[in-house]
Amino acid sequence: MKKKEYKDRLIELLNEGIEELTTDQVIHKTKLLIFEYEKKKAYSTENKRRPWRDEELRVVLSFAPTKENILKLAKGFKRSYGSIEQIFRWAVTTDEEIINKGREDDSFIKQIRRLYKEMGEYSLVSMLVE
Repeated sequence: MKKKEYKDRLIELLNEGIEELTTDQVIHKTKLLIFEYEKKKAYSTENKRRPWRDEELRVVLSFAPTKENILKLAKGFKRSYGSIEQIFRWAVTTDEEIINKGREDDSFIKQIRRLYKEMGEYSLVSMLVE
């Protein structure tokens, strides 16, 4: 299908709408469907199971943990969507929860939490300096 045909068909579908949904709801639903489609499409995860460098984790932790950012980071670092989600989760998990899960000696979790703490301290200092 040519680009023009595709665009015209998509606009036609959007104009038809979805039963009992407003235009804003149709747009929101369409964005969710496109996100799910993109997430399911194959992309390279060649770095899966490889160790993370501090610089890479700093980049990940500098983003807001939104679905869109997680997907963007997963593609950029050639990692799985779940691995990026996990970094955000471990960064904010309490010490008590980590101990309860028996993961207090996990070097990867320690690395994430160290960097997250450093970045938080840096953010506080930079806010105070400004």
